Amino acid sequence: MRILEGEKVTIHFGGLAALQNVDFHLNQGEVVGLIGPNGAGKTTLLNLISGFLAPTSGVIKFRGEKISGLKRHQICRRGIARTFQSVKLFSNMTVPMNVLLGSLFGKARDIGRLDPEQEAMEVLKFVGLSEKKDILAKDLTLTDQKRLELARALATMPELLLLDEVMAGLNPAEVIVAIRLIKEISGKGITILMVEHVMRAIMSISDRIIVLHHGEKIAEGAPQEIIRDKKVIESYLGTDVYAKS
Repeated sequence: MRILEGEKVTIHFGGLAALQNVDFHLNQGEVVGLIGPNGAGKTTLLNLISGFLAPTSGVIKFRGEKISGLKRHQICRRGIARTFQSVKLFSNMTVPMNVLLGSLFGKARDIGRLDPEQEAMEVLKFVGLSEKKDILAKDLTLTDQKRLELARALATMPELLLLDEVMAGLNPAEVIVAIRLIKEISGKGITILMVEHVMRAIMSISDRIIVLHHGEKIAEGAPQEIIRDKKVIESYLGTDVYAKS
């Protein structure tokens, strides 16, 4: 079942087409990687899906309902959450307060859910931050700040999670932990669309990969198909697919 669909999604900034007639879809429960060179339009696509931008033309649907043009909080409450390429936290709030805000202002609350504070602590435990509960967000390491932003997104109870370079700046050991965490999130039934430049990670996690180049989709398929695609090798991967990891 398709949970997210985009048809001929286009956005112009002045005279420049940042995305041009991009068709895409995500099936329920999939992990889809979104790759391409810098400036290809990857983050722009996440911004369109999450309501930070509105398309110039084309339509984006979530569970069959048009969401392109809605405000970002409306999209979040429908069940779409995201992280950012540059971490965006409430720096002077404690770790639990950052997550609590996601729990309170995310998806509509259902009867039977934990109270928000309990919920926040459960999410922090899941991402491995429960011992940092008395620390201000600004005092965390970059790795822990990325985990905190992920925890805040998860606290909104998303059905679809958009991840924008969650592994950027992590060392190899931290990347392994991040891969394990994303697989656990996927195991909970959450659909994931992730932008990533760490090729070993994206190839090991993704069920399917979409490749953008100069704002256009140039390839789509299983990881093993993508690493053999001539167009993708020439425009992005190079002769050694793992050189960029």
